[in-house]
Amino acid sequence: MGRDRDGVPTSGHPCVVRDGNWAADVRFACSYAAAFFGMLLVIDAGAGSLSPWRAALWAVLAVLLLAVLTPPRVSARPGLLVSRGVWGETSVRTDRLVAVCRSDGVARRLVLRDAEGGRVEIDPRVLVDNPPLWRVVDEDARACLAGGLLLCGAAALRQLAVGVDRETARAVFRVSGLGPPLRVSPERVRDRPGGEP
Repeated sequence: MGRDRDGVPTSGHPCVVRDGNWAADVRFACSYAAAFFGMLLVIDAGAGSLSPWRAALWAVLAVLLLAVLTPPRVSARPGLLVSRGVWGETSVRTDRLVAVCRSDGVARRLVLRDAEGGRVEIDPRVLVDNPPLWRVVDEDARACLAGGLLLCGAAALRQLAVGVDRETARAVFRVSGLGPPLRVSPERVRDRPGGEP
């Protein structure tokens, strides 16, 4: 059985869906780390204390920041969800889900567990921003729910489905030019000819 570059088995499953925003998120992380490195060099040079050792230290800090900011690459195919990050890879069998939990805190996370002990923790925005990825996970989760395997997490999945539907509708309206109306402040209405006095 072959594996693609994300570690997802490809034999018999040509339809692998990936996070479409991952490359942009990585570019953001790279630019942020480069700006941080440049800022440290400028401050150190301005203070007159820049040396090769200090520049190396700033480079190491910038690389660590890049590692922290780089999001995991999420990909899925029917039956499998894979999250591949800087620190390793985790996967969960979506056709054998037993629990789906949401943790709302500083960093919102969606934790999926399968019957074999697999566990994946991802940002729910990845699924909301990528409807094809969500469809793969949702179809398997519905089958697990109908089969009685998924015991915990139906409410979390419903909330996520509402978020995906909302974002999809917004995208359709935005593309068709039917987006939400612009909000006009009362001061601007009064300044217009024919506006209220």
